[in-house]
Amino acid sequence: MANRVFKYGDSVDTDVILPARYLALYEHRDLAAHCMEDIDASFAGTVGEGDIIVAGENFGCGSSREHAPIAIKASGISCVIAASFARIFYRNAINIGLPILECPNAAREIRAGDTVEVDLKTGTIRDLTQGRTYSAGGFPEFIQDMIDAGGLLDYLSKKKKAETGGEEKS
Repeated sequence: MANRVFKYGDSVDTDVILPARYLALYEHRDLAAHCMEDIDASFAGTVGEGDIIVAGENFGCGSSREHAPIAIKASGISCVIAASFARIFYRNAINIGLPILECPNAAREIRAGDTVEVDLKTGTIRDLTQGRTYSAGGFPEFIQDMIDAGGLLDYLSKKKKAETGGEEKS
């Protein structure tokens, strides 16, 4: 599946991804409605299901709250590609099932509006607009399983059901 790119620079912090004034919101769709609005006022109105964010160094720096990756995922973004991620954002993204790939070359060369295809299992990024291919490396199988399940909690719930034959036990 090929998707359109939204491109941002270095040090996009969690307060820009989801401004603090919206932290009282708890519905994912409400968070998505304000995603990126302080850096890109048109984002929420133009992002489509499956689109991709590409950014520079230190994406997701700032606070440790999960609201930022939740807002990104709920907006329809299928993957974030960056030169690097803040460590807590990286973990929060995996925990909520938002695929993220570190690839400095792709982050530098992919342009806003390019059409990009990502294979999360192999970490292959194809910029169909420019005819370039990048390798970010795939996730270990257990992390890919978490992402496929929708995040850590869904992964653990499915794993428990499989171990207990589908019955919930307390």
